[in-house]
Amino acid sequence: MRLHRLKVTAFGPYRRTEEIDFDELSSGGIFLLHGATGAGKTSVLDAVCFALYGEVPGVRPRNRLRSDHATPDQLTEVVLELTVGGRRLELTRRPEQERPKRRGTGTTVDKHFSALRELSPSTGEWTALSRSHQEIGEEIRQLLGMSREQFCQVVLLPQGQFATFLRADATERGKLLGRLFGTDRFVGAERWLFERRGAVEDRVRAQDQRLIALAHQMRQAAGRAAAEQPPPETAPGEPELAERVLGWAAFARTAAREHADVAELALSAAESALKEAESDLEAARETAELQQRYTDAQARSAQLAAERTRYEADTERWERASAAQQVTPALDARDTAQREHEAAESARQRTAAALPDGPADADQLAQRAGRLREDLGRLDAARRAENRVNELVAARDGLDREAAADEQAERDTAAWLADWDQVRAAHQRRIDTAHEAGQRAIQLAGQLDAARTALAAARRRDELIDLERAADERLLRARETAAAARERWLELKERRLRGIAAELAGELADGEPCPVCGSAAHPAPAEPGTGHVDRDTEERAQADSLRADETRGAAEIELHTVRERLAAARETVADRPVAELAARLAELADAHDQAARAAADVHPAREAWELAEREHQRRVDAQQRASARAADLLARRETLDAELAALREQLTGLLDGEGSAAEHASRLERLAAAYTAAADAAKAASGTAERLAQAETRLTAAARGAGFDTVSQAADARLDAAGLRALRERIEEHQTRQAAVTRELADPEVLAAAALPPADPRRRRDEFDAASDRLRDAFAARQAARSRCAELDRLSAEAERQTAELAPLREEYTRLRRLAELVSGSSTENQYRMRLESYVLAARLEQVANAASLRLRRMSSGRYTLVHTDARISGRGRWGLGLRVVDAWTGTERDTTTLSGGETFFASLALALGLADVVTEEAGGVRLDTLFIDEGFGSLDEQTLDEVLDVLDGLRERDRAVGIVSHVADLRQRIPAQLEVVKGRYGSVVRQRSSAEARVGG
Repeated sequence: MRLHRLKVTAFGPYRRTEEIDFDELSSGGIFLLHGATGAGKTSVLDAVCFALYGEVPGVRPRNRLRSDHATPDQLTEVVLELTVGGRRLELTRRPEQERPKRRGTGTTVDKHFSALRELSPSTGEWTALSRSHQEIGEEIRQLLGMSREQFCQVVLLPQGQFATFLRADATERGKLLGRLFGTDRFVGAERWLFERRGAVEDRVRAQDQRLIALAHQMRQAAGRAAAEQPPPETAPGEPELAERVLGWAAFARTAAREHADVAELALSAAESALKEAESDLEAARETAELQQRYTDAQARSAQLAAERTRYEADTERWERASAAQQVTPALDARDTAQREHEAAESARQRTAAALPDGPADADQLAQRAGRLREDLGRLDAARRAENRVNELVAARDGLDREAAADEQAERDTAAWLADWDQVRAAHQRRIDTAHEAGQRAIQLAGQLDAARTALAAARRRDELIDLERAADERLLRARETAAAARERWLELKERRLRGIAAELAGELADGEPCPVCGSAAHPAPAEPGTGHVDRDTEERAQADSLRADETRGAAEIELHTVRERLAAARETVADRPVAELAARLAELADAHDQAARAAADVHPAREAWELAEREHQRRVDAQQRASARAADLLARRETLDAELAALREQLTGLLDGEGSAAEHASRLERLAAAYTAAADAAKAASGTAERLAQAETRLTAAARGAGFDTVSQAADARLDAAGLRALRERIEEHQTRQAAVTRELADPEVLAAAALPPADPRRRRDEFDAASDRLRDAFAARQAARSRCAELDRLSAEAERQTAELAPLREEYTRLRRLAELVSGSSTENQYRMRLESYVLAARLEQVANAASLRLRRMSSGRYTLVHTDARISGRGRWGLGLRVVDAWTGTERDTTTLSGGETFFASLALALGLADVVTEEAGGVRLDTLFIDEGFGSLDEQTLDEVLDVLDGLRERDRAVGIVSHVADLRQRIPAQLEVVKGRYGSVVRQRSSAEARVGG
């Protein structure tokens, strides 16, 4: 176990949150915890113990852990991070404490809180494990292997107590060792021996009755064997009862095994018959399958013969289509040339019809189009001037529209800004309303949770009231039934006892001695009277009484459990009606929903406010921009008007009143375009006619090269890619089917099966089913015989076990009595008169003394050694718990009370460290990497202090960290890593100094 970090808040003398980094303190192996008296040094150790076990050392209550300096709103809390068992854990504990109510005035009590988390080494994230006090306590006890008392003795080494332990008498020493090593189990062993001795006596009395019951069970299990030779009649107390029962059991087992052997042979024969039937069935199925394959192949062969004519036609068609594929490119080229020529000729005729002076050749048409373009060139200057005029008119109109729009926007902005103060106030009211609703929703949520809890508790209370009433009624009936059954049993027992003479007389036989008087003559045996009760009737009544008592006990437990749960429920809600709590819950839920809906408007309200703010700023900016733009528009309009007047004067001189230049130019452009299009169409028609003639020539040559007399034959034989592929697939499918049929009809297995008579799998299946039924019957018979044998073996083994127990029971009783006296120390065989617990503690004390001496010799420079002694220290003390110290300088062995103060300190320190090692090993070898030693160093001289610190420093070799709690000023110079606790008027604080900081400061 290694401590990493401790954080305390409002704990003991600490008012604020104080955090201690044990990793930093432990880097040097030893660190010092010092401070003024009462500052809170021991409170650090208390916090470690409280985090681990939820309690502090000693008997202080948890509700006194809270700091008197803490403010009311501070919660007392301890957080400890440590590694134990290879796991990095974090423990959080808060004791039960009062705090101010979150709503209203006054205080409330927070229950004790615990939480456990684990750090994942792979992800580096903390995972919550539990918040249950019991689960966390059990987890820590299992990981540490120590109780709180053991931890406080082993990890928080209390020097004052060990000085007392060093000088204590055997009784006090035994109490401490008993707490540390948990020797209560040995006391329990003593108690168990005495109880066991009494139980053996009861077993002797009940043994015979159990043997008789086993004999009855074996008779039922034997079946036919019991009918052939019934078991002997026996009664409890007969000397040869066990031998007679075991003898008959051996006969029954033998007979049952013979029946089992017969059943085994019958099962083997049935299995052989089933295998043969299964083989015949499989052969019939295979033959039938081969014969069916032959029949199917013949049918497919006939079908293929019928399709032969179609197959040959498809083959011929595919060959002609394949040849036509060679002509396809030429056909496609001819068709393309023909379509192009028809299109070109149609375009030539259409463009010629649109001309005003009729058709002409291409050259004439091109000359006419050239003359018209020359005329267009002379109109360019007028057209440019006219276009500029239009542009200027459009620009002036645009400026007028912009000016009008700016005036309207300025009027709209002025009207909007006039209402801005009212809009801003409305948005603020909406946000405030949503905020208030949010606060109200939070308050109502807490009330709603409490109301739900109260309603659930009230419903549980009402259900438990009904359950209590029903359980009470069941208990009353169970008590009445148990009383009646007991009365019935006692009545039958009394009636049987009255007629016991007749029952004994029924067992008499001529010539056999009477079990009562011993006489072999039975002149007047008693006869059963009216209403005589036999043993079986009495035992059944006794069994009924016992079952009724068990039912009554279960009913009492059930009623007690229900009442405890009901009391817990009433503590929560008392007797408040469910309807009242449900109405209150509904009222709170409705109010919470309304508040939540209103609170949900807070974000939309803020967004609307921000949107309005942006709109306000946008309109102010737009108003400023519009004012600046109005002046600019006026100047630009005056410039456009001047340029427009000059251009209109220029156009009047160019056109001489012939209308618009654009209209005149448009007419010339349309006519020039018509002549150009007609010339192009005439040239295209001439070119396509020439290409069509060339394509016809190439097509005729390609058709003759492919084997066709005419082009039309090649065109008719053509197929597209899909048709050609489908035809080829049909041909290949026919070939594949033909090959498969040929292989099937040539298969030797198929031909051999076809030569055999028709197979009959159905008849073979019936034979197989019949064999399966016989096998099932034989298997069931074999299983029944085995079960009978197994049951007889089990019952016989039980009878033999009980018989074997009967003989050594008396010997066991004697042995148990001897052991009980031995472990209690009252036997003469116990030389030291030591109880078992004392014997175990003596062995542990011897281990502790050996472990302590290893360190004591170093601390005392080889002078002192602790030894364990079995001698009684005083006349009335315990044996075996003595401690002596051997002085190597004088060679004498003396009492530990003769040591000086400093010698007592380092001897008790060595004893504490030795005890820590032994308790750790006893607890399962849990590694303790962090130890604390509380006070005692002030009694040492300088040389001895060096020796002690060397021993403690040697613990670093085992990777341990030792914290020394001390006032000794000299230790502050010797130990660089320190944790100082400084007390003040308003609580204590801690100051931490690592080894590295000490080296830098030095």
